[in-house]
Amino acid sequence: MSSPAEPRRLRGHRSTATCCIASRDRPGLVATSGEDGCVCWFDMRCKDVQLVMEIGKEAVSSLCFKPGNEDIIYVSSGKEVKCFDVRLGTSWTPLECYNYNKEEINQIVCSSKSFLAAADDGGEIKIIDIRQQCLYKTLRNGHSSICSSVQFLPWKPWEVITGGLDSKLVMWDFSKGRPFKVVDLGSSEMKSGNSTGQCFNPAFVHSIALPDVDMLDKLGKICVVARGDGGIDKIQILGGDYTWITLWVVIPLLFLAWHFQCLVSGGSS
Repeated sequence: MSSPAEPRRLRGHRSTATCCIASRDRPGLVATSGEDGCVCWFDMRCKDVQLVMEIGKEAVSSLCFKPGNEDIIYVSSGKEVKCFDVRLGTSWTPLECYNYNKEEINQIVCSSKSFLAAADDGGEIKIIDIRQQCLYKTLRNGHSSICSSVQFLPWKPWEVITGGLDSKLVMWDFSKGRPFKVVDLGSSEMKSGNSTGQCFNPAFVHSIALPDVDMLDKLGKICVVARGDGGIDKIQILGGDYTWITLWVVIPLLFLAWHFQCLVSGGSS
């Protein structure tokens, strides 16, 4: 049996890397952000970093492409969201800037309907209409602590799902600006079946992953949640019904992502 290949290290940041996204339109293209205030672009066919965008002095916490046009990238830094066109070379003047969040932003994500969601340390989620370039809604009173993750439901264009360090998973109708389902993952009911050794780690929600629209026929309408107590929740969403399955691993989980039909997870080990 052959030994596994050595992992490749992508070198471009001067400090901790905070986020990584891969292009759907151009396979092998990867963008990363870091605490050095930079966004680095890598081509997996090449050895060295291809492009470095110097966004500012503050850490860049999250990135997302504009759906349908991956030459446009959105970047969160501090309390601000900036939009850039990577075709403009080394002149990194933002096309748009949004300063609606009152606390530091943890994650941004775009929907196919021209909305951007920005989840912050205050537990609020700002929904920005990027077509009209204005604030659409503020989602609040769902989280009592940091909102760490947010995702749009690709098959329900007016719904988002958020997770936070209050161990809450919240489903919102953002057209109305209010939650319609709140699940406390730290409750005794949700902890049932917990594996030995995880009782000291809170069930913080660190990451949420949903399949893209073109994967729904193979994976179904599901949501996967990475928990700080080592649980991975798989939630089947059918209309107003939710089927819940929890898988247990041995480490607190911090990140989830889909790779075709496989789920990739990362933890604090």
